[in-house]
Amino acid sequence: MNQNTTLEILKQGILLEKRGKVFYANAAENSKDPDVKSIFQIMTNEENEHIKFLEEQYVHFEKKGKFNFVPGIDQGTYSVTEKVITKTISDRVSAVSYEAAAISLAIDMENRAINVYSERAKNATDPDEKEFYQWLAEWERGHHKILFQLDQELREKVWMDNNFWAF
Repeated sequence: MNQNTTLEILKQGILLEKRGKVFYANAAENSKDPDVKSIFQIMTNEENEHIKFLEEQYVHFEKKGKFNFVPGIDQGTYSVTEKVITKTISDRVSAVSYEAAAISLAIDMENRAINVYSERAKNATDPDEKEFYQWLAEWERGHHKILFQLDQELREKVWMDNNFWAF
């Protein structure tokens, strides 16, 4: 495990999370729909937890040359967010609204984080490092799943509203 490479990846992860936090906070502030606002506020809090976790890992790795990571620790519960995401949100939010655009951009951000961690896991030779980055990629996939589900509902709504279905 190359300490400089690992620290650079952790710094890159912290930066991605901080950008995500700012993005989600801004999206929450500008969203007109209370449920979508709530989703973005939850995502802001989640990103803050990710930042704290990655900063702790950075400090520990810098001092000791290893992660302070216990495999199998909870990656956060998405049940609260999943309960907020209901068909009524997609019924109230336009597929061409600020909220829909923010959801689409958020999916791209989560994809970027997944790719960073997945690539590092693929290239890692140390089993602990590989497991750590796979775990981080899964953490981000949880966010992606929530956003993707909502985006799909909005997309289907616009398809139905515009008769894009072939049947």
